[in-house]
Amino acid sequence: MKRKIDSLIEKWRRRNIVGLYCQNRKQAIDKILEMIPPSATIGISGSVTLDQIGIVRRLESRGNRVFNQYKPGISKEENLKIRRLGAQADYYLTSANAISENGEVVFFSGYGNRTAGIAYGKNVIVVCGINKITLNINEALKRAREYATPLNCKRLNWNTPCFKDGICKEKICLFPEYKRMCCQVLIIEAEVNPDRLKVILINEKLGF
Repeated sequence: MKRKIDSLIEKWRRRNIVGLYCQNRKQAIDKILEMIPPSATIGISGSVTLDQIGIVRRLESRGNRVFNQYKPGISKEENLKIRRLGAQADYYLTSANAISENGEVVFFSGYGNRTAGIAYGKNVIVVCGINKITLNINEALKRAREYATPLNCKRLNWNTPCFKDGICKEKICLFPEYKRMCCQVLIIEAEVNPDRLKVILINEKLGF
C-alpha cells in the first residue's frame, strides 16, 4: 500500500496537485488546522469523512467562519444561500467519491455547490480514506455511482431507485419521479494553479 500511495502522490505532483499522506485522522486534523488560518472563511460539502474526523467542529470552535448548510433550523432559501457562499469561501473542504491510481479524482454532486467549490474555489482541501482508491478511472466512476451514491441516498433519505435496492438505474432516475443525486460529475485530472488543490490521504477506511 505504501508503494501505491507514494506512486499516487508522485502522479499528483506531475498533475500540479499537492498530495499529502497522514497515518491517522489526528494527523490529518493537525495538518488541516495548520493549513487553514484561524481568520479564514470555509465552505464545506456534505461528507461522511468530514463528519467522522470531526474537523468542522474543530474549525468552528477555533473561531473560523464555516458556511455550514447543515445546521438545523435553517430554511431552504438560507440553505441554498449558504451553499453559494461556501463555494466562494477562502477554503473549500470536502471529500471525494473515488480516486484512481492514475491520479484522477472523482466527485458527484446533487446541487452543484460541491463541484463549483472544487473546480473554482480559491483553496481546496480534499480529505479521503485509502478505501476510496480504485484501479482506474472506470472503476472510480463505478465506485462513485454504484457504491457511494446509493449509500449517500440512504443516509440523506433521497427518493432514488438506488435508495430502494442499492442498484443504480441511471436511465430511469429522472425528475419528477425521483430526486436524482448524480446531477453533476466532476473529474479532476490536473490543476493549473500551483498549491490550489490539495488531497489528504488518511491511512484509514473513512466515508462511503
